Amino acid sequence: MGLTRRGLASEPMTHLHFYFHDKLYVMDDALSEGPEPESQPVGRAQGMYMSTGLAKLGLLQVMNLVFTHGPYNGSVVTVLGRNGPFGNVREMPVIGGTGTFRFSRGYAQLKTHTLDLKKNDAIVEYNVYIMH
Repeated sequence: MGLTRRGLASEPMTHLHFYFHDKLYVMDDALSEGPEPESQPVGRAQGMYMSTGLAKLGLLQVMNLVFTHGPYNGSVVTVLGRNGPFGNVREMPVIGGTGTFRFSRGYAQLKTHTLDLKKNDAIVEYNVYIMH
């Protein structure tokens, strides 16, 4: 049995855009089409993050983006990496997925839409670029 490597040009690229409604350090938080809480849901962000920076705040974020509505219903994208939450635009790697996104790789760009430190609430805009 021989193995072949697919060329990058033959792999589809998917761009996903949604908002993450963050509440706690262990997450099962809403993903929606818009920043408003009543926006059309697209899925859930399930995972956790913890502080890892000594000199500058950094978070180790482990997260599955579980799609429950729309064309990617039942598929998952896995993101794992460093999130510098006070940076203007942050980038984290996509390391895999399931369903439509099996064998995926790529990156997610994160931009804080709103942040309420008193309530520990944040709404973060995600642009995810995936080769699969």
